[in-house]
Amino acid sequence: MRFIVFLLVLAVPVLGHEKVEAAANDGLEEKWGADWAFTGISTFAHLKHVRCLTHREEDFEIGIIGAPFDTAVTYRPGARFGPKAIRAASSRQGPTRGFNPRAGLNPYSGLVSILDCGDIPITPFSSQLALTQMTAAFTELYTRRSASGQSVQLLTLGGDHSIALPALRALHKVHGEPISVLHFDAHLDTWAPDAYPSGYWDPEMEQSQFNHGSMFWMAGNEGLIAVNRSVHAGLRTRLTGDGWEDDDDDDRQGWLRIATDDIDEGGVKGVVSKIMNVLGTERKVYLSLDIDVIDPGLAPATGTPEPGGWTTREVIQILRGIDGLNLIGADIVEVSPAYDGPGEQTSLAAAQVGYEILTSMVKRRLHNRMHGKTNSEDTSELKEEL
Repeated sequence: MRFIVFLLVLAVPVLGHEKVEAAANDGLEEKWGADWAFTGISTFAHLKHVRCLTHREEDFEIGIIGAPFDTAVTYRPGARFGPKAIRAASSRQGPTRGFNPRAGLNPYSGLVSILDCGDIPITPFSSQLALTQMTAAFTELYTRRSASGQSVQLLTLGGDHSIALPALRALHKVHGEPISVLHFDAHLDTWAPDAYPSGYWDPEMEQSQFNHGSMFWMAGNEGLIAVNRSVHAGLRTRLTGDGWEDDDDDDRQGWLRIATDDIDEGGVKGVVSKIMNVLGTERKVYLSLDIDVIDPGLAPATGTPEPGGWTTREVIQILRGIDGLNLIGADIVEVSPAYDGPGEQTSLAAAQVGYEILTSMVKRRLHNRMHGKTNSEDTSELKEEL
């Protein structure tokens, strides 16, 4: 009895201390909790940072994850610094000034929980080990469920374009079916590995098949990509050899190709129409955007620049036009900041692309929540609303 009384006596000052501490903190958040664009720790759009891979208990609906890997490039390296640069370029985004007039919402308002999940720790020494690490990380995150029981979405900041393969492996495992891919890029990225001059040294292509120009070829062979339900947009690459064999091989893999020049005939609306006619609003879609889809005069900081691309404004308009897609994940890749100008225009373009993608993800989630649907469930009535 004396022991219990002793504990109660001890508890009184502790409780009193908590009340005093709470009173002392009154108003501090309002006074000091805000950030300017140039202050604070660098997370995407000043979002809360949690290392999601090590904290399974943390609830979120959309996660931003960095994949700082560039060991699979065929030309200019440096995209391992892409996630850091894109985050820094997003510093003028955030809850205070994040309202998107075209969608009528602020993706950072907290209606949908978005976290900056940090980066995947990826080895720079072995592409095969890196592929194993990334596949495990994406599987870990994509198998998570939010508190409402819905599957989470990820926006991945690359990194070179090869990171799309481990993401698709994880999504295929989670959803149990091939995934439609919307691929913004100057290049096909469906080349067989023997299109590159490594065959003599690696005849079985055990080490060299995983690269940023062959990852969709690998994904297609693994049955990860929905045949005849996937789209390339913004193509203007040179092809191998003396003919159209690359396009023929791409046809066999079941892709629709939209060239950069197609925008001259049908405009942005024509490009949007072609994409939506193939993908619709119900099919599960992974959006993969290589920043080199934008002309290098406007976005020079990339691994394989190709002159004659779309403008930043055209890409943003297309993204806004396809916001009815049922996105289950997305990436922004090939930002290599060492080649950027003093105004960091490539990173700024990538950050704005991220803002548009996040806006569309949030809009879709709010619609599904309103109608009592899961995030990946078919929503046919969305066609008319969007």
